[in-house]
Amino acid sequence: MYAQFPDLRDTSVFITGGGSGIGAALTDGFLGQGAKVAFVQRSDATPFCDEMEQKHGRRPLFLPCDITDMTALKDAIKQAGEQNGTITVLVNNAANDQRHKTEEVDEAFWDWSIAINLKAYFFACQQVVAGMRAAGGGSIVNFSSISYMMGNAGYAIYTTANSGINGMTRSLAREFGPDRIRVNAIAPGWVLTQKQKDMWVTPDGLAAHIDRQCLKEELQPEDMVDPVLFLASKASKAMTGQAMVVDGGVVVTG
Repeated sequence: MYAQFPDLRDTSVFITGGGSGIGAALTDGFLGQGAKVAFVQRSDATPFCDEMEQKHGRRPLFLPCDITDMTALKDAIKQAGEQNGTITVLVNNAANDQRHKTEEVDEAFWDWSIAINLKAYFFACQQVVAGMRAAGGGSIVNFSSISYMMGNAGYAIYTTANSGINGMTRSLAREFGPDRIRVNAIAPGWVLTQKQKDMWVTPDGLAAHIDRQCLKEELQPEDMVDPVLFLASKASKAMTGQAMVVDGGVVVTG
């Protein structure tokens, strides 16, 4: 059960990575508001779309896309706008926290990781601005992470991109605020998606992280939905250029 934001009904929403993990929970959450949702990801999301159509009575628009291909990403955003109406909510959610050792990184891996975790965010924002301006405003939500705030090792390019997302968010909020386009970031803690469980979670590692949290509960993808809905809706209309931490109480801001 998510909070209801009536102003999101019939809103055209675009989500990167919206068919799995946190993105799937976001697609579900926005459809539950009555929004028109389009999303991109590389893997086939047809079964997920079938599930969402059965649950909500409306089908999300799935556009296969590798977001490291900026032309393909821009084309997908354009197609979504043509089919669902002008996009007034953009959620940059897709990311890849592939572990790596700094000494072993080559330029190709650097370019690939930055393309997924930062470059695609920038160009997705760029692509929706004109439509949002014409519509009288909009909301962009960029997913960052607390990983860089914690100074985590083992994925330095990922944490670099996360920090960059915050800088980009603040600058775009300043640049497009006069057009009533709000740009905020959300910084999750360790959300236990299936990918995280399959690749990175160990009993000891998870226990140590939960011990750092004020709230001694595992974070689930669904825990990110209400915060994003809030940032997308007019409930947060006076909020821009901010980073909202949703991590169970690991890091402290302010």
